[in-house]
Amino acid sequence: MMNEFNEYVRDCFSEAGDIVIKSMMGGYLVYFKGKLIGDICSDELFLKRTPTSDKLLADSELRYPYEGSKTLMHVFDSFDDKALILELLEGMYAELPEAKKRK
Repeated sequence: MMNEFNEYVRDCFSEAGDIVIKSMMGGYLVYFKGKLIGDICSDELFLKRTPTSDKLLADSELRYPYEGSKTLMHVFDSFDDKALILELLEGMYAELPEAKKRK
């Protein structure tokens, strides 16, 4: 079940390419062209740390997306900056590993 924030994220990011948001363990996983780029927890978007996200989001807050998470992630809130979103997603896509194939 998609909520308004998830729809907003998908709308803002879909200009860059295929965005899929999947429900998982009380939160949502965000995929860009098949690669996991982040999480949505409590109506906040958390993006994985890559060289591109560390550079472009240097001023963003780093937090754990959920209790028990071992990964600090960027809190993303620049949804009106289309140029930033395009550069960010293309850079992250190039840097993130291919999705593992299911056996």
